[in-house]
Amino acid sequence: MNGILSLLLDIFRQPSVIVALISLIGLAVQHKKGTDIMKGTIRTLVGFLVLAAGASVVSGALVPFGDMFQHAFHVQGVVPNNEAIVGTVLVKYGSEAALIFFFGMIVNVLLSMTSRFKYIYLSGHVAFYMATMVAVIFEVAGFPTWGVLLWGSIAQGLIVTISPALVQPFMKDATGTDGVALGHTGGAGIALGGFVARLTRSKKNPSKSTEDIKFPAGLGFLRDTTVLIALSMAVIYVIVALFAGAGYIEENLSDGQNFLVFSVLQAATFSAGVFIILAGVRVVLGEIVPAFKGISEKLVKNAVPALDVPMTFTFAPNAVLIGFISSFVGGLVGMGIMILAGTTIIIPGIVAHFMTGGATGVIGNGQGGRRGAIIGSFVNGLAITFLPLFLLPVLGDMGLVNSTYSDADFGVAGILLGCTNQLGGQTALIAGVLIAVAVFYLASFLLTRRDKAKQAAQVEQAEA
Repeated sequence: MNGILSLLLDIFRQPSVIVALISLIGLAVQHKKGTDIMKGTIRTLVGFLVLAAGASVVSGALVPFGDMFQHAFHVQGVVPNNEAIVGTVLVKYGSEAALIFFFGMIVNVLLSMTSRFKYIYLSGHVAFYMATMVAVIFEVAGFPTWGVLLWGSIAQGLIVTISPALVQPFMKDATGTDGVALGHTGGAGIALGGFVARLTRSKKNPSKSTEDIKFPAGLGFLRDTTVLIALSMAVIYVIVALFAGAGYIEENLSDGQNFLVFSVLQAATFSAGVFIILAGVRVVLGEIVPAFKGISEKLVKNAVPALDVPMTFTFAPNAVLIGFISSFVGGLVGMGIMILAGTTIIIPGIVAHFMTGGATGVIGNGQGGRRGAIIGSFVNGLAITFLPLFLLPVLGDMGLVNSTYSDADFGVAGILLGCTNQLGGQTALIAGVLIAVAVFYLASFLLTRRDKAKQAAQVEQAEA
């Protein structure tokens, strides 16, 4: 039994396998030919692995940048990094986290089947990260194992269903379709950035799209996203490298390679990673969206796949770079405020700012053009800097390590659950989860009724 459970958990912790299985099931229930099913499933699997490989390349190129930044500016503090904190948590709460992740997926499907929020969360890796945090909070509250699994799974299912729903109102403007949603633990910060970007819109002074940036004739080559990202990041890397110093980089990071050559190559590697991500996203979207039609028809009517952050990058590549830089600046401003206030210092997590800042740039551009992309992403940067600070006290012993969860959903969900526990203990935490379920269905009912009223009004106007 343990072997079967372990096999299932290993399968469902792999987002590429999850997405491929969804594609297989979706094509099968549409009664496609066996060869078409095999082709679609394999292309989805390979496409997602290409996407994941690109994300790994980007993350790998950002690691030395983070090290150079900390050394250059002599900053010490807590670094938001999901992989680091998850590795620590799994040593102590690995079994509970795995089971919460598994049963939380089932809750996600049930909530999607019984409400208007039809988002099936397919980003298995970040959902698993969320499950580790949920496990920590319910363990800190002192629940027995069965209580940790029961209430933790319900909380997990709610979080991964609500997060895509928060971003979806902004997705159509950014992507041109309602057929795909965002499934990532940065959802709350990205939605906040989208809301702020919407507020920046002005009929008198509209902001042009980031994708309409005009380059002088001699700089026409900058219209190529790969070239633009490589050159922009090279400037940023070299500036930080100069502050960090040749000695530190060549002794600790580059294995003796000239520090400027190393920095430029890391910037080029970063751009290569983005190129790989975009290629993988095109394949996945080309296969998973048509295949998901079968799932929506047979299991969850009108279901929408919620996919990882890089899925948004193809819709406005310039906005990704603008969003990353703006979010990172927001992180620097937040860090400066913490230094002045004398609090624990949250050092900007480069990967988090690239992934969520880039997506916020895309969403913000859809709402308010370049102005929306810049301001919305800056706000996201502030959010993912201050939320980890307030999350630390509710994580028990796990809040004492030198790393913490990086994305906005961890902060929002963790602070709500953790503070509820601190205020009223287990009883309050159970009541909080039940109230959240009630509010979830109430929101579903009210929004459905609002839509029906709008449709009725439109029919009356058409008849008149």
